[in-house]
Amino acid sequence: MFLRYLGHSCFTVSDGIHTVIFDPFLTGNPDAALGPDDVAADAVLPSHGHGDHLGDTIAIARRLDIPVVCIHELAGWCSRQGVEAVGMSIGGSCEFPFGRLKLTLALHGSGVAGPDGAFEYVGPPCGLILTMGGRTLYFAGDTALFSDMRLIGDEGVDIALLPIGDHYTMGIDDAVRAVELLRPRVVVPMHYNAFDAIRKDPAVFAAKVAKLGVDCRVMAPGEQTEV
Repeated sequence: MFLRYLGHSCFTVSDGIHTVIFDPFLTGNPDAALGPDDVAADAVLPSHGHGDHLGDTIAIARRLDIPVVCIHELAGWCSRQGVEAVGMSIGGSCEFPFGRLKLTLALHGSGVAGPDGAFEYVGPPCGLILTMGGRTLYFAGDTALFSDMRLIGDEGVDIALLPIGDHYTMGIDDAVRAVELLRPRVVVPMHYNAFDAIRKDPAVFAAKVAKLGVDCRVMAPGEQTEV
């Protein structure tokens, strides 16, 4: 599994044959490693409807003629924008050409902002478990710590992508507790430093995770790692 960090909570994941992109917030992202016209993928996987996660989903799906796979209500919204969308629900899983995807709980909010700033509810936020190329990745999305992360860990997690920015999601200490519950081989921090409200030092997180014996990889935008 090849993981490339594009800034904030955006990653591409590939097995060398298929590629998916999570939470493609590129336009307007000060840390973005590339623009939406530079993305190559087989599917777009937004975790929820907030602008810093839904981001360039529609533009990428239109340009590449690829599906958006997400929570059912958000999929309906995406369909109304003229793209192919596959709706799922939390706890459900589905096999795709790129691998197996399962949606999980996330404790957060979700809505797409309209031109007047009002939010349209587009279903609950979610985390995603992707099995691809013999590896299992848990993308937590925007979430607080919750004890059922232990159940996700029981399924076997090779790599966990966890928010550490606090304010809107888990902070560093709660993310460390999440690592204890999930027991991944590798953890990568995300959702920090793109905005003043979520400025955090990922080195602090890495040092605490190292004490648990877990491989923490702090990635710079544009960097790729292999698991």
